[in-house]
Amino acid sequence: MSRWIVLATPLQGVSTMNCDTKIAREVEGTEDEALDALLSVANTFTDRVKVRRREVFRVSDRSYFIRIRNRISTYAYMIQIAELVADSDQPGAGAAEPADAVPE
Repeated sequence: MSRWIVLATPLQGVSTMNCDTKIAREVEGTEDEALDALLSVANTFTDRVKVRRREVFRVSDRSYFIRIRNRISTYAYMIQIAELVADSDQPGAGAAEPADAVPE
């Protein structure tokens, strides 16, 4: 089974101290399960902002742009999924060969 993460990257409205990409959810399952989690996060992610209005825009099958407005400010985030393709703790388990690897 594949491992996935749902990422939330702030694009607008957050302070520089809070501008790091966050892992909003982790999923172990199929791509469809990861896509369901992605849509769920897009529809519920707040980053501790009191939501007056939420707009969800589909960018691609694997990413959404969300705009959250409260009384005073507007915040924007890119929500997307990523699939685990390599893990140094589990060699050979879905490890992808680096794109710049030279065959011997």
